Amino acid sequence: MIDHLGIDVADYAASRSFYERVLAALGHGVVMEVTREMTGGYEGCGFGPPGRPHFWVGKGGGTSGHGSHIAFSAQTRAQVDAFHAAALAAGARDNGGPGLRPHYHPDYYAAFAIDPDGHNIEAVCHLPAEAQP
Repeated sequence: MIDHLGIDVADYAASRSFYERVLAALGHGVVMEVTREMTGGYEGCGFGPPGRPHFWVGKGGGTSGHGSHIAFSAQTRAQVDAFHAAALAAGARDNGGPGLRPHYHPDYYAAFAIDPDGHNIEAVCHLPAEAQP
């Protein structure tokens, strides 16, 4: 159900350093980092096992309010599309329509919305188009 989770932080450099030290005790380190130039405004890093960031810390994610980001797993790109349409129909604000986000990886297909409480929610499918059921 949950693909990954992210928190918005006041001082990205300090938070990254803090979590690098704390999560190393659990065997996790930074496995991906994105810049403002790559994303259009967000900078952050993802921690987890090699190649699979599950917990993100960053700044500038476009959230209003609580500063949390929750990504839900989707099995197909069609589910991502349906999630985004349902979110908007239910009163969410668009925060990035369905499409590829190759700065995460070449097959990262996602859509984003801001829920009524200001949380940035996402649906993501990691499968390439040719592997869709």
